[in-house]
Amino acid sequence: MNATWFRGPVAWAISAAALLIVALSCFVVIPETEQAVILRMQTPLVTINGYQKGEQFGRTGAGVVFRIPFIDQVMRIDKRVLDIELQNQPVLSTDQLRLEVDAYARFRVVDPLLMVKSAGTVQRVTDQLTPLFASALRNELGKRPFASLLSPERGQVMDNIQAALQKLASQYGVEIVDVRIKHADLPSGSPLDSAYARMRTARQQEAATIRAQGQKEATIIRANASAQAAQIQAASFGKDPEFYNFFRGMKSYQNAFLYQGQDKGETSIILSPENSYLQQFRNPK
Repeated sequence: MNATWFRGPVAWAISAAALLIVALSCFVVIPETEQAVILRMQTPLVTINGYQKGEQFGRTGAGVVFRIPFIDQVMRIDKRVLDIELQNQPVLSTDQLRLEVDAYARFRVVDPLLMVKSAGTVQRVTDQLTPLFASALRNELGKRPFASLLSPERGQVMDNIQAALQKLASQYGVEIVDVRIKHADLPSGSPLDSAYARMRTARQQEAATIRAQGQKEATIIRANASAQAAQIQAASFGKDPEFYNFFRGMKSYQNAFLYQGQDKGETSIILSPENSYLQQFRNPK
């Protein structure tokens, strides 16, 4: 009788514990930073707390979610931005330079149901996107010279890579948020030295062209200014010949007696007061 009484409460306690475990397994908690896909008998069924552009924390579908125990499986997927890293990717530019490029792409899963159906897990998505990212990188950089990566054109290059990768990533329910080239270097040694020599020669040729163009424009400006000055002097000579004669005399005296050049000598000039060169001093009018 005591054994029967003992088995009764124990059996009830075990049953209650089993029911509690089953009841608790009916619910899972999905945090704000995660989205989930319910798989029923390994078949993707529905998305819980899916990503929505512009959503605010506290107003999403996160929280307690019901599932059928032992039948439904919950696959959790990060809502945050994830990374793909590329290290030392070999790229051949249009000027036949072999580059070593480091780059990264940032992506977010925006369609978890499609992602689970096409790839299964986030890690498999990353593994699938990595070679696609490398291919898009090589295709875009292979259309451009090395100098384009050192100019404002670099931004357009990254935008083109992002657009090309997005076309391939859409099949996995993924949005490419950003693409960045960390650095693109030439291999050390002879290729690097040759590239620097070519770049130096190109810049010297460009500088020589700019200087020649500047000298040409300066010559034209000086010629136009001299012609304009001659016209003004001719016009003034016609209006007042005496003043023009006086002005020319003063300029001549300035150049002869007040020369301030670096090669100024100690030469003395001796002239007779009756010398015609000094006529402006004899006739102030």
